[in-house]
Amino acid sequence: MSANANTGRLTRWRLILGRDSQQDLEQMGACNLSSDQQLMDEALAAIYDESAAGQSGSSSSARSAGLDSSSPKLAKWLGDIRTYFQEDVVSVIQHDAIERKGLKQLLFEPETLKSVQPNIQLVGTLMSLSGQIPERTKETARIVVRAVVDQIKTLLEQKIRQAVTGALNRNDHSPIPHAPSIDWKWTIGRNLKNYNKELGKLIPERVYFFSRAQRSNNWTVIVDMDQSGSMADSVVYGAVVGSIFASLPALDTRVVAFDTEVVDLTEKCGNDPVDMLFGVQLGGGTDINKSVAYCEQFISDPAQTLFILLTDLFEGGNQAQLVRRLGEMVASGVRVLCLLALSDSGVPMYDEHLARTLAKLGIPCFGCTPNKLPELVEGALRGGDLQALADRIRSDSKERKRP
Repeated sequence: MSANANTGRLTRWRLILGRDSQQDLEQMGACNLSSDQQLMDEALAAIYDESAAGQSGSSSSARSAGLDSSSPKLAKWLGDIRTYFQEDVVSVIQHDAIERKGLKQLLFEPETLKSVQPNIQLVGTLMSLSGQIPERTKETARIVVRAVVDQIKTLLEQKIRQAVTGALNRNDHSPIPHAPSIDWKWTIGRNLKNYNKELGKLIPERVYFFSRAQRSNNWTVIVDMDQSGSMADSVVYGAVVGSIFASLPALDTRVVAFDTEVVDLTEKCGNDPVDMLFGVQLGGGTDINKSVAYCEQFISDPAQTLFILLTDLFEGGNQAQLVRRLGEMVASGVRVLCLLALSDSGVPMYDEHLARTLAKLGIPCFGCTPNKLPELVEGALRGGDLQALADRIRSDSKERKRP
């Protein structure tokens, strides 16, 4: 190995292991950091060097800076990590800073929040703190949340619209003989040439009908979200997806969040998903059965209802009654899916026993990444085998993870 290659490898290890490794690595060869690398090193040390704690202001080490309660200092640090690290790495470092260094209170400063890179983990943190955010910071917090919501909508909205339209619009090319579906304006305009003067009537050569997807409320879609702390990423995606569903005239959408109480977010969902997210309070217990009981009232046509339960299945309420309710839903014709996660970060811990019990009822329980959700929704609305659909999505996810 060349001297330059060895030096580069030692430098990388130095950045990974921190200041305490300097002396040992120097025994293996040259291990000097450039000025940029020193700044990277300081940014990492502020979060990951345990020896940095309590040494703020020491001149003996550049890595003893740490992060204290100075907002300008934190804002500079946030700028540094965005300068020297890629976006996905920045998200990890930010999250670790908030969790390891207790910086949640500093998110209440508008100047600090403006410097933070918006990401889904940060939105989850702001949601958990929503009741504590002071007035002076609320508008900045909304800007951060909206940036993430817009990113998700850009990623998913068109795909979900196409998926729903594709599933419900199967009769576009042949008219449906159903009087309420007649497009009178188009039918009359297209048949004016067939006006019969003797009869004083228009004799249509062809009658045009609205497609199924154009008529309102063909399907009821209910998104029932567990707002316990472990489901933070999933709730963010679920709220935005619910708002997309609500914007589609072919769907009658309900969005519900629950812990031990049930909160109907449907009205906020129809207006603004940012409002809906600030209506969620992460944490607390879990009563899935209570929430499912609440959602049952919105099922008027079981065969035209898709019920998406977003939860890790740790039930704090009546589990036996929950199983019975969901079993009755499936038996009546409702399409029921249990998403253990709607996230790119993998499936969290969940109640495996309850998941197996629900699977025996015909309710697949699995984690779904946001990019696979449109395929899942289309398959469910088309009447496909839900378990086969879940298995295919799981298989595709495993294939993507392979090196």
